[in-house]
Amino acid sequence: MIICAGQSEQFNFATPIGIGMTDVAINLTQLCMLTPPKFLLFVGTAGSYGEKKIFDIVESRTAANIENSFFTGGSYTPIDNVVSTAEDVSRETLVNSSNYITTDGNMGKHYLSKNIGLENMEFYAVLKVAKKFGISAGGVFVVTNYCNENAHRDFMANQKEAMRKLTEYMRNVKQS
Repeated sequence: MIICAGQSEQFNFATPIGIGMTDVAINLTQLCMLTPPKFLLFVGTAGSYGEKKIFDIVESRTAANIENSFFTGGSYTPIDNVVSTAEDVSRETLVNSSNYITTDGNMGKHYLSKNIGLENMEFYAVLKVAKKFGISAGGVFVVTNYCNENAHRDFMANQKEAMRKLTEYMRNVKQS
């Protein structure tokens, strides 16, 4: 089953499940209870912490839930904040999820030091739900922006082309 966030990130080949981790957790849990899929593939956009370039397409099976304040000593968490369906996590581009978009360009170096390359609001929740239901899952992301002060402006400027590129990528994957 192919899923996406929805609203401005909808694809004709994917089922929308909501924006942000809370809506995704609720809606995807309901969907998995009604018709459990064998595999979940999340498609969407992502911000780059600096290594991935605009319009790069990245596949991943590993996500984290780390807030910026963790790196500045302003918070801690008792939860296991990394989830993966990959066999070899060392080869993965980790995707961080938060309900907030990073706009401080200096934070990227902290994420990159933990092998976290992208930011997407939904992916951590997708993988947590998939793991709970014993469903294999992954994600395909297209980079729309860097995680800096221009994140929203660049996302808006690049989203339409990014969606086109991701749709084309998925079409080519399906044909092969």
